[in-house]
Amino acid sequence: MTDIHLDSQETRMPSTPARRRTGAALVAVAALLLSGCSAISDLTSNDDPSASPSASPSASETPYESQFTRDGTFQSHINIDNLDYVYTLYPTKSTPRTNEWYPKGEKYFSFTFQAYDLDREIRDPFKTKRRVWLERIKVTSEVILYDGTSTERPYELDAIAKNVTFDPEPLSSKHGMLITSPKGAFELRNQAIAPTSEDTRGIDLIFAATIWAETKAGSDKYTKKVIKQRVPIAIFPSDTPTESQSIPVDAN
Repeated sequence: MTDIHLDSQETRMPSTPARRRTGAALVAVAALLLSGCSAISDLTSNDDPSASPSASPSASETPYESQFTRDGTFQSHINIDNLDYVYTLYPTKSTPRTNEWYPKGEKYFSFTFQAYDLDREIRDPFKTKRRVWLERIKVTSEVILYDGTSTERPYELDAIAKNVTFDPEPLSSKHGMLITSPKGAFELRNQAIAPTSEDTRGIDLIFAATIWAETKAGSDKYTKKVIKQRVPIAIFPSDTPTESQSIPVDAN
């Protein structure tokens, strides 16, 4: 608390009774100010645990290690022959809070898959970049329990990519749909993960994309590959179902 200095400039000395009254008034004012400082200190003190901000869940409280749960998104970069294959997953607005994903109730996510030719700069002409075509997308799932694994499969997908992607008219060839950035990308929205056992602590989504990658830009010669990625998702213990909201059909 800053010291309080009471300065006075007087042109003449008051009488003794006046000095006494003035002194008493100054003492009262000082006491009031000091008392006010003490009250303010009491209000702003951090000694009271109830005044501390509530703590957010720590990593140790998360039942299953997951970048998706921790960051609210997941993105992987898989480099093969200097082609960067990028999976991106994120929760939708229907169930946006990943720390409130519980065993009961459906959980909703969206994901994209795209390829970047790292032999070229981002803004190089598209004709100088290798074409990558996505033929088929397959996703399976595994449920991780507190005492092992389960035979449940809360999310499954096995489809011709161009038939299910968000774009109803993707650029396509006999090898599938184009996913070379920036002209093409595979996208699925608002995918539902089904309810699972009450002792679920995590769900793994396992992605497998069958692609055809051009060996050299403009060569029209391709090699076939399967690009795989496992994505862990934490599921928090609760008797309450995951709460989902209705969202517009074009929302994400």
